[in-house]
Amino acid sequence: MTTVTTTAHLISTSPDQTRMIGQAIGAAISSALVITLTGDLASGKTVLVQGLAAGLDVPREYYITSPSYTLINEYPGRLPLSHADLYRLGDHSDVADTGLEEMLDSPCVLAIEWPERIGSHPFGDHLALSLRILARKTRRLEMTAYGLPTVNLLKEVQKNKEMQWGS
Repeated sequence: MTTVTTTAHLISTSPDQTRMIGQAIGAAISSALVITLTGDLASGKTVLVQGLAAGLDVPREYYITSPSYTLINEYPGRLPLSHADLYRLGDHSDVADTGLEEMLDSPCVLAIEWPERIGSHPFGDHLALSLRILARKTRRLEMTAYGLPTVNLLKEVQKNKEMQWGS
């Protein structure tokens, strides 16, 4: 079976703009979803998740931080948000101890930083975000949607004219 995919690119010139992109994605999400986030350290993955949380209506009193030491942080919202940072995992066998595999089937939005630590886990329909540092505050975001529901989500986000869509 062939999976429907589409890719879009954005340029962010500030952390606030990266948050706005995350917020637009979060606002467009209507059901459980896995979002993978790849990129170098300090590329803006957690900043994007802060915006995602705002778009999912996570209450402002929850400060979204990188779960580098706790591995997974959970937040209430219009849809619950689980934010995983797998940077500290040694290899994919350590994932079993995190509870992450159970979260893949839960009715939440699961944002996973450093998903390559999982190994070759099939995420099914998901949104893959890759952030690349271009300059001190400038990032190139590549968003690839896997599966028809996620392709439709990305098309909805692309309607936002405030974002700098590019190739």
